[in-house]
Amino acid sequence: MLFGTAKTPSSILSVAFIACTFAAACSVDVVIVKGRVDDAPSNATVRVQLIYAKDVAGESGEVTIENGTFSIPIEFLTQSRRPVVNGLLEKCSRRPKTVTVKLVEGDHEYDSVSLDFAKDFKMADSSAYSLRSELVLNRPH
Repeated sequence: MLFGTAKTPSSILSVAFIACTFAAACSVDVVIVKGRVDDAPSNATVRVQLIYAKDVAGESGEVTIENGTFSIPIEFLTQSRRPVVNGLLEKCSRRPKTVTVKLVEGDHEYDSVSLDFAKDFKMADSSAYSLRSELVLNRPH
């Protein structure tokens, strides 16, 4: 009787471990935005925002400009729907539709670019996306 009782918690832990393993099946990918800024204002930063279907704002980040260039990685979860049962049948195809990049200083916006994720980015490796061509932001005169 004691042996049967001890077996039950072990079975529960095994099932919980398997469920957690399946629940973590979708990866975290990264969008890497690199570029340069011509004639950058002294205190300007670059803000990047991922936009999903139905114009839903997602992950974002901000980086300072160094020597006229910038590079910022933005991580995002690829899970696009909740698991049906213990991590099974989840869908891992969530990708941004648009990536907005803005050159700002405080509340002042100098330049803004809206990039189409499918057209303007390529897979750099199995979990990272990078721009197909150089991004240049400008400070209008």
